[in-house]
Amino acid sequence: MHVNELLSLKGKVIVVTGGSGQYGKCLVEGLAEAGGTVITTSRDLASAERTAAAFQSQGLQVFPMALDQGIPESVVAFRERIVAEFGHLHVFVNNAVSRPMKGYRGALSQFAESMEVNATGMMDLLRQLTYLIIDSGGGSVINIASMMGMKGPDLSNYEGTTMGDLPPDYFFHNAGLINITRFMAKMHAGKNIRFNCISPGGLFNHQPQAFLDNYCRKVPMRRMANTDDIKGLAVLLASDAGAYINGENILMDGGLNA
Repeated sequence: MHVNELLSLKGKVIVVTGGSGQYGKCLVEGLAEAGGTVITTSRDLASAERTAAAFQSQGLQVFPMALDQGIPESVVAFRERIVAEFGHLHVFVNNAVSRPMKGYRGALSQFAESMEVNATGMMDLLRQLTYLIIDSGGGSVINIASMMGMKGPDLSNYEGTTMGDLPPDYFFHNAGLINITRFMAKMHAGKNIRFNCISPGGLFNHQPQAFLDNYCRKVPMRRMANTDDIKGLAVLLASDAGAYINGENILMDGGLNA
């Protein structure tokens, strides 16, 4: 097969949860640019609608849906709506998170709230959409974690800033997401479905200059990620070009942890 065909997502129905977030918008854009029909979700439907409208104005096939993965009834209704409106699902990009915990000393109730959405709710949604992909003939699941699921924090990055009070649930959640990827790949062997994980480094978002200086001097590429860096990797894992990649966690950090 020609490489352009291998990388094409034409005819594929794709869900990107949290598609209005920083990396979420990059993922929605890249997958739609590759020809996919992309459903972008948010707990706030108006946010998803704004994101979809911006991409639709560029001629991309992006459609908004409301989803709160922390509410089982919302997950079921979302799955049923996909079937009713699109008939199939081929790719699920598991990107949505909730961040109620703002720092290390946050209340345990904040940690529990985070786990309700980012662990229990995420697992509910992951299973539901996995079954739908299998029923659709197979496809790909891409979990979006973080390099912070693989290592502890480098607190020197925050010297000279007011940043640095880091929430432990972020590290806990992302580490679990990396390993549930491996679990699901083995659990669904022989069902024509692949599970992979992307662990990005930091995305440039006009952070304080002191942070940028501290961070970028440690990166061999001498910069943070930009809005294009994750797009090609997501298309690879979603498409037939990545058909023999399964159970992997791919670190995308510009060489920071080399």
